[in-house]
Amino acid sequence: MKIKKSLGAALLLAGLALAGAVAAQDKAKAETAAEPANGGYSEEGADTCLNCHEADHATKEGAIFLSRHARPDDARTPFGKDQLQCEACHGPGATHVKTKKGKRDKIIAFNPPATRAPAELNAPCLVCHENKARIAWQGSTHEVNQLSCATCHSVHSGNDPVLTAATQVDVCGKCHKKQIAEIHKPWSHPIVAGKVVCSDCHSVHGSSADKLLAKPTVNQVCYTCHAEKRGPFLWEHEPVAEDCTTCHSPHGATNPALLKKNPPLLCQQCHAAAGHPAIARTGAALPGGTGGGQGFLLSGGCVNCHSRIHGSNHPAGAKLMR
Repeated sequence: MKIKKSLGAALLLAGLALAGAVAAQDKAKAETAAEPANGGYSEEGADTCLNCHEADHATKEGAIFLSRHARPDDARTPFGKDQLQCEACHGPGATHVKTKKGKRDKIIAFNPPATRAPAELNAPCLVCHENKARIAWQGSTHEVNQLSCATCHSVHSGNDPVLTAATQVDVCGKCHKKQIAEIHKPWSHPIVAGKVVCSDCHSVHGSSADKLLAKPTVNQVCYTCHAEKRGPFLWEHEPVAEDCTTCHSPHGATNPALLKKNPPLLCQQCHAAAGHPAIARTGAALPGGTGGGQGFLLSGGCVNCHSRIHGSNHPAGAKLMR
């Protein structure tokens, strides 16, 4: 009798488990049912999306309809004539709409948590935005670090913050915190004021130069604004011609002129103090000390005499003094 009861209970449990498995399988099949003949695209376009999304950043108030992507009079945009509207970027949405609460994994969702790998997220953007400016994206620092276009760009907006001078630094600063700290030092380029922005010097979509520079070398970037330092000079200061960042900290510094150190300490990284009044600033060089050079210390630095520190075209300017 006990054996029959145990067998019956086991069969009952097995039946319930089988029924549960079948129900789960049927539910999964329903959610992943074959898409309509039109490839899974919604028949009503953006109107279908706005039934659920009119309270978020995709709404008329928010608004994608203020952006360049939603201009019905421009056939190139997703909302142009005969275009797919929201689905042009987010992919077919019919299955997404039919699933309970609109499952994110049934559509391309760009905002975190994204539902696709970065390369898949970028693909819809590159359909229209593939050009020479992005030819170096493959293998660039941003691409290697798994950034997608949507990481920096806000396409559901009338003004993309990363394309606006007043807000671009805030977008870049989300990752580049060290540089944000530097631009708030006592001396810096007018980055905080919005007169200089990151993209003036860096090519964020990729570059063959170091640090994603917009030009092949640091000096060429600097010469864009500081053309008077370019030369050529009759008497050249070698470190200047080699790399501006040998002496200057481009994002900001605690010393005037963005210098990494004040002279003569900066100059004495290359030039020996022996036999010259430009001795290092030590206690012996202070007024009343045993060393010389007090007058030099009090009056400033090497550039008091070597005023043409970037180079000179004077016939007698070999020491960059005129």
